[in-house]
Amino acid sequence: MSGTLNKVMLIGHLGDEVKMHYFDGGNCIGRFPLATNETYTNKQTNERVTNTEWHNIVVRNKAAEICEKYLSKGDKVYIEGRIKTRKWQDESGNDRYSTEIHCTDFTFLTTKNENDNQQTSNQTAQKPVDINKNQPAQQEAEDDLPF
Repeated sequence: MSGTLNKVMLIGHLGDEVKMHYFDGGNCIGRFPLATNETYTNKQTNERVTNTEWHNIVVRNKAAEICEKYLSKGDKVYIEGRIKTRKWQDESGNDRYSTEIHCTDFTFLTTKNENDNQQTSNQTAQKPVDINKNQPAQQEAEDDLPF
């Protein structure tokens, strides 16, 4: 294979609100941090360990406006894009680098409102309803499959 590939797929939670920056000509950029977690059990201490990795997400134009409108801190989102490293200078004139994920596609998985509604509906949950018959659905026998 002679080509190269720069593709990132992430599922995580927003660490903050989408910050917008508007330019002359109507273009805009939205930026937000995305947290992904890795959880494992330490074999020596048998304790659960969670490591969080933070990613800087960049979305442009219409996609940025959609993210700003519908996403807020804590929402779960699928992000697809490419890694880009940006070079800039700080106040002292030192070269600094930022690694960002430039988003090319995204899917909202949950929003805060959905999470709140799920918790409320789970507390008052009854038997599931079959939409086609408008009657409680019959519970299927549980099997030994782990999924």
